[in-house]
Amino acid sequence: MLVCLATAACLYLPPLAEIVGRRALVVAVHEWSGVLLPVPLLLGLGSRALRADLGRLNRFAPYDKEWLRAARRRDVRPGARPAGKFNAGQKLYAAWIAGAVLVMLGTGLLMWFPGVGPVVWRTSATFVHDWLALAVGVVVVGHVAKAYGDPGARRGMRTGSVERAWAEREHPRWKPE
Repeated sequence: MLVCLATAACLYLPPLAEIVGRRALVVAVHEWSGVLLPVPLLLGLGSRALRADLGRLNRFAPYDKEWLRAARRRDVRPGARPAGKFNAGQKLYAAWIAGAVLVMLGTGLLMWFPGVGPVVWRTSATFVHDWLALAVGVVVVGHVAKAYGDPGARRGMRTGSVERAWAEREHPRWKPE
């Protein structure tokens, strides 16, 4: 995802394009990184742990509504945001980014192979692709900023494990799952 975003920035922002140069190479890297973006997830489907996590991400529990209400009110009191292994915000982010990747893949392929349909398809695909890329960039930057502010979450993403105290504080319903 980061390669797609970085190469897209080099394609659309003139100061970056001047620094990087070699537009044809940047285009090729962008296209192939976009097409290959779903591959790690598809390969990971062989993992029972990943399939279990996808199941958790795909189901909203009654306490997720409480989490969303508390987040909307910016309530940070202990216990105000009950969460299992994934909180409601992470579930919404995962669903949104999965849908965005599929739309970006479809529109990107229409742009890559312009002869597949009429000109209006390519024009529409370019419009959707560009604006959705901007939205994805903003959301990914927000996601990274949120993770930056939580050392326990960063450790979990980096190593695959978190401290018990962090899990009990941030995701108190994780163990019952």
